[in-house]
Amino acid sequence: MSTDSAVSAGSGFPSVSEGTRRLELMRILRRGTAEASIADEIAVAVAADIIEGRLSPGDDVNSVELARTFRTSRTPVREALVVLQREGFVELAARRRPRVARLALREVRELYSLRAYLYSVVSRTVVRVATEADLEVLRRHQRALAAAVAAGDVDAYFWTNVQFRNAEAEIARDATIRRVLDTLGLRALQLRHLSLSQPGRLHPSLSDHARLLRAYEDRDANLAAALTRSLVLSGLAAVERSGWTGEEP
Repeated sequence: MSTDSAVSAGSGFPSVSEGTRRLELMRILRRGTAEASIADEIAVAVAADIIEGRLSPGDDVNSVELARTFRTSRTPVREALVVLQREGFVELAARRRPRVARLALREVRELYSLRAYLYSVVSRTVVRVATEADLEVLRRHQRALAAAVAAGDVDAYFWTNVQFRNAEAEIARDATIRRVLDTLGLRALQLRHLSLSQPGRLHPSLSDHARLLRAYEDRDANLAAALTRSLVLSGLAAVERSGWTGEEP
């Protein structure tokens, strides 16, 4: 899909995930949310379109259309695209339109292997340090996941899933792991959304998260780590089944 068709965020995100999506993307892009610039808003809009599949690897990013949508000059658009280039999300080359960056399946597998390891460490730490108040935060996210499944809302499920994982990392209180997870940033979000968008994925994911929450409540570190690893790698399997097209044809 090309941005010639539309850039969705110009008129605002769907209300169900608007706040979560914007805050998460601004956080990963390491930008404050109090006084966001036009360039920030453009970066968030393009990133959201890529993550949620409205732009695919290799698609052109239409700078002229972005400037028109956001009623600005080309300079903030260029600033936004440079930010996304730094995140490995957009490719900028002389005398060519910007385009959505590609990612080889080998790199996808490496990314998922790293996430599986890191989150298994996080899960072990959650078992050890989580308070009852911490667990209640995860329970609230689990209820929101269930509501999204009942509504058949993939985007709401995805962004709530992001909140669940972020809450685990915050509970673990390991700043180093959190920083490493954040460096995987937008690429991880893009692949996670693709995975959860595959047919039949939401119900098993919801069930697996419920089992993980019970393992936290039972203080079973080995089971929690194993379930987390299984959750992450099942996401990889879904990406592989999708016929991922991130590589050059």
